[in-house]
Amino acid sequence: MRDILIKCRKKKKLTQENISKMLGIGRSTYNAYELGTINPPLKIALKIKEILNYKNDDIFLIQNVSKTDNSSPNDS
Repeated sequence: MRDILIKCRKKKKLTQENISKMLGIGRSTYNAYELGTINPPLKIALKIKEILNYKNDDIFLIQNVSKTDNSSPNDS
């Protein structure tokens, strides 16, 4: 889960429905971004950062990666 993304959205008092409408995407797609199951295209990622007024580039970094997991993200 992308804790930073959720925390920033809630701080702005936005629901997933609110932000997905602002982005012009479905709520389920936005939910998948928060869950980390899919990554947003760059254009959407930049718009999310703008909406949330988030300045750092770490908002979409993978969190909770096991230290013993030696597989690359493209091994699936």
